Amino acid sequence: MAHEIPAQEDVMLDGFLALDTPLGFRAEFIEGDIVVTPPPMGNHERIISAVVRQILSGSAVPMDFSGGKGLVVAAGGGLARNHVIPDGTFAPEDLDLFLDAESWMPCAGVALVLEVTSYRAGFDREQKRRAYARSGIPLYLLVDREQSKVTLFLTPKGDDYLEGHTGPFGKQIDLPAPFSMTLSTSRFV
Repeated sequence: MAHEIPAQEDVMLDGFLALDTPLGFRAEFIEGDIVVTPPPMGNHERIISAVVRQILSGSAVPMDFSGGKGLVVAAGGGLARNHVIPDGTFAPEDLDLFLDAESWMPCAGVALVLEVTSYRAGFDREQKRRAYARSGIPLYLLVDREQSKVTLFLTPKGDDYLEGHTGPFGKQIDLPAPFSMTLSTSRFV
């Protein structure tokens, strides 16, 4: 009986899923690369807190939030599925997506993912953006600390988002339905 040799992507994914990262570190599998990130700095967390506070108090539809929730999202080019951990994941409260969710859950029902750039900004700007779009996540909010700007990507189609609204820190960003609110970026400075 012939044995099938596993594809390199499958071997990498299996290795990734078996990782035991140090406390506070975060490991993700993005487009065939294993990316390990150290614990974030205070300014990174301050921005996340500002976004979460505004969305939970101002969204037209009540939202649930998870910081650090593992999501399984689409990969390109026949690679194994990506396993990413957004800085923030928002879903309508009535869906109760996080109840009994596995460590790595599907992204169906997620309304918005939030990334605040840190050590490897390129992954947030490129690979993660494409993975979120391929997976049909309606909104991707990217807070780019290196470039001092915020971009809201919307209308996913294929490997990317059809629209992107960008503004400098300090400018407000309009979040469409189901949020239907304006997000202040004044505390991102």
